[in-house]
Amino acid sequence: MIALIMAGGFGTRFWPLSRKRMPKQFLQVSDEHSMIQLSVDRLLPIIPITDIYVVTTADQAELVFQHLPSLPKENVIVEPFGMNTAPCIALSIQYLKQRYAPETPMVVLPADHMIRDDERFREHLITSASAAMTGYLVTFGIVPNYPATGYGYIEAGESILDDCLEVISFKEKPDQATAESFLKTGRFFWNSGIFTWSIKSISAAFAKYSPDISMLCEDITKLWQKQGYDADISSIYRMMPRIPIDIGIMEKATNRVVIPVDIGWTDVGSFKALAEIFPKDENSNSSNSELYAIDSRGNFIRSNKFVALIGMEDICLIETPDAILLTPKDRAEEVKHVVDWLRQEGRNDLL
Repeated sequence: MIALIMAGGFGTRFWPLSRKRMPKQFLQVSDEHSMIQLSVDRLLPIIPITDIYVVTTADQAELVFQHLPSLPKENVIVEPFGMNTAPCIALSIQYLKQRYAPETPMVVLPADHMIRDDERFREHLITSASAAMTGYLVTFGIVPNYPATGYGYIEAGESILDDCLEVISFKEKPDQATAESFLKTGRFFWNSGIFTWSIKSISAAFAKYSPDISMLCEDITKLWQKQGYDADISSIYRMMPRIPIDIGIMEKATNRVVIPVDIGWTDVGSFKALAEIFPKDENSNSSNSELYAIDSRGNFIRSNKFVALIGMEDICLIETPDAILLTPKDRAEEVKHVVDWLRQEGRNDLL
């Protein structure tokens, strides 16, 4: 089995910690390890480092080498620039086709998710590999523990294989009432963005459901054959449609199954989610610096200074040498609008 870790995003909802020079997946989150390091570590017991690949953008490749010094250099697949998950996966498969047999199962997963139960995750991974080798496109569905409106959902049907259920449909992020109705049925799972398939099956799916991407990848292969893997593929890659793998493949495919998993998963999509994985004091405050709090609960602090709080509840205070973010936890996802404004103003010094 091989693994492909997607590590090309910028994590705009983690500004000002996440910047172009240090995106979210390279941030240290626990035990002095970055998210991308933890992603590799949880795979190593069953997949050797020589069979783990990282796909990233050209401007982040050096960070990958710094964080994963044991990863062979040829195991880093470089996008000229980010074009969403369908193109990045297709490019990676085109590269891996030259190195592995068509029947080889591969897991594809983001670099910036957290999983608490690594052992259980690996057990599900082995199950997913067996399903992938019979021709299925497998996705991991997270067993929901509350009616989340920030995740997409997978509607499941009857059992097809061991632990694998038929996929009825993919649902976009719902409103609160819809999310509550999903949970009542017991047939809906959060869409994790983790997939397992064989090289042969996903290649056939791209050829059938996203032929424009497939043909562009063939053009890239011809260029690689002529000029090597360092060839400038940017003019071809720029023509890729900017679509996620869900829309490009999974919503259209018929040979798809979902494995429901309960592995302590979070996509760590905002500071509110990040706060959940850090230790807290008796008042549920989390701070990496000295904190004195009066009548304050549930706050998330990241600063290199002494912090005093009075009457604060459920806020995020994030300080870097050049910026400060202060937001209620329940509005933490709006940080991306700050990044949009900085781009419009040409404030590259803060991006």
